[in-house]
Amino acid sequence: MTRPATPHPPEARGPAPPGPWLFDGPAAPRPARGALPAAVIFDLDGTLVVDVPYNGDPARVALMPSAREAVAAVRAAGVPVGVVSNQSGVARGLLTRRQVEAVRDRVEELLGPFAVWAVCPHGPGDHCGCRKPAPGLVLAACARLGVRPAHAAVVGDIGADLAAAGAAGARGILVPTPVTRPEEVAAAGTTAPDLLAAVRLLLSAPPTAHPARPGAAVSLDRAAGAS
Repeated sequence: MTRPATPHPPEARGPAPPGPWLFDGPAAPRPARGALPAAVIFDLDGTLVVDVPYNGDPARVALMPSAREAVAAVRAAGVPVGVVSNQSGVARGLLTRRQVEAVRDRVEELLGPFAVWAVCPHGPGDHCGCRKPAPGLVLAACARLGVRPAHAAVVGDIGADLAAAGAAGARGILVPTPVTRPEEVAAAGTTAPDLLAAVRLLLSAPPTAHPARPGAAVSLDRAAGAS
C-alpha cells in the first residue's frame, strides 16, 4: 500500500464515479464450505506485488515473496480469490483506467486470473465508501463472488486493509512489510511473516463469523496517504 507522496497537480476530470471499478474474471468455484474461508481477497500493492507508487507500467510489476505459491494454494483448495486495491492515482490525474487495466493484466499473467478485482479510483478528498479503510471494496468483491463477508478473509500489509476487512465483517490477516507501522502490527488480530504463511493459517483455521465493526488499527489521517 502506497505511503504519502508529494502531490502532483491533477488533470482536469469529470465527477468521480459513484462506486468502485469491478473487473470480473472467470467463473469462481463454488464458495468453500466447512473449515475453509468462502473467499480470500488480497490487497495489491505491498501485498501481492512490490509497491511502486502510482504505477501504470506493467513492466514494473514484481511479485512479493511467496505471492505465486500463496495464490496457487488458495486456488488448489477450491477457494475463490479476489483483489481489492486503492488507486488514488486515478483521482490525482497520474493514472488512467487503461493503465490500471494494463497492470491488472500483467498481475494475472504472473499469478493467473482472479475471480474479481475491486478498485477504488477515488482520492482521499472524495469521501467515497469504497476507499480503504472503508468497507466498500471488500463488500463489492464479496457480492460479486456470492459470499458473505463474515465468511471471507482479507490479506493486506497495512492497517487500512485490516480496517476495511473489519468494517465489512471479514477476517483480516496482516503481512507486515518495512512500511507497516509498529502500531498496526500491535493492533492486528492476526499477523503472518509472509503470504504463504498467511494462506496456510487461513486454510487450516476453522471459520468464525466476524461481525462488522468500525475501522480499527488505522486512522483516517493514516489512510489518506494510502494509494
